Amino acid sequence: MNRRHLLVGGTAVALAGAGLLTLGLRQMGSMEEYDSAVAATRAALAERPEIRDLIRYATLAANGHNTQPWRFGIRQDRVEILPDLARRTPAVDPDDHHLFVSLGCAAENLALAAAARGRAGELSFDPANEGTVAFTFGGGRPSAPALFDAISHRQSTRSEYDGRPLGAAELRSLAAAADTPGVDLVLITDRSQIDRVRDLVVAGNSTQMADPAFMRELKAWLRFSPRQAIETGDGLFSATTGNPALPSWLGPLLFDLVFKPDAENDKYARHIRSSAGLAVFVSERDDKDHWVRAGYACQRFALQATALGLKTAHINQPVEVASLRPELAALIGVTGRRPDLVLRFGRGPALPFSARRPVEAVLT
Repeated sequence: MNRRHLLVGGTAVALAGAGLLTLGLRQMGSMEEYDSAVAATRAALAERPEIRDLIRYATLAANGHNTQPWRFGIRQDRVEILPDLARRTPAVDPDDHHLFVSLGCAAENLALAAAARGRAGELSFDPANEGTVAFTFGGGRPSAPALFDAISHRQSTRSEYDGRPLGAAELRSLAAAADTPGVDLVLITDRSQIDRVRDLVVAGNSTQMADPAFMRELKAWLRFSPRQAIETGDGLFSATTGNPALPSWLGPLLFDLVFKPDAENDKYARHIRSSAGLAVFVSERDDKDHWVRAGYACQRFALQATALGLKTAHINQPVEVASLRPELAALIGVTGRRPDLVLRFGRGPALPFSARRPVEAVLT
């Protein structure tokens, strides 16, 4: 083949590659489409909502990897929230601790939404079978308008905050909102203690990123394009963490190239340094009932933070890596107990909201 044919062939390959890239960009969808789809899941609750509307608000709760590991059963006098074990994340959460925390978060949203519409009720946990959280209509806590109003605005905001400290009144309101029987909250605002937790986060992140099973599981829940995130309605969409949206075929390739321990550890260190403080939730007992209670407390804390104009984000590596839990427990003065969750909080920018599956997909 002569030089002219080589040049022509090279041009054809280049044009074909450009065409594939253009097609991929068209097929990835737009952020406008994504924002519209997400806005529908966060629409204002009707004054006389159906039970399905209350469940929609329940699904806006925090949950690990945005797996939404819950199923809802509508009964005559109650709504049951069951674990969806098909959505387990065994590498990061081998005993389903985070899964049951997520059920508690969803149950708290449900209770707040029902109370706000005049249908207050009580939450309970039944350990039978795999374990079920029940919201039974009648009685229960009074309405908490500020927390209810925050449900559709709360997000896990994985970005740098502005570093400004909170006032004493703000810290008291966060602690009061999280007050839950069976769960202790430890607030950390001292910079030296924050730095020690930062070191545990970095150590835990390094351990997790060195685990091939953890990395495979994380990657399986990543969503790179708006259309992919809309179609699945779950997972960690890159745009919600401040990263660019990409074609779904290109995202995994770039992820492998740029997702490295040093860069991630530096990011976590910056994020923690920019935070006003940290919140650690510690249950009195290490069982499913108390994991659910930790979810109640965590969700109310995050909603109160949202009501105050604050952002929160989970930094759970020191509780996910079992070997680091005793050091974290000793640091916060709860030696011998298992810390459940670690959140950072502060003032920061809003990012795109995470997607949610339709209510029909989570009903039993």
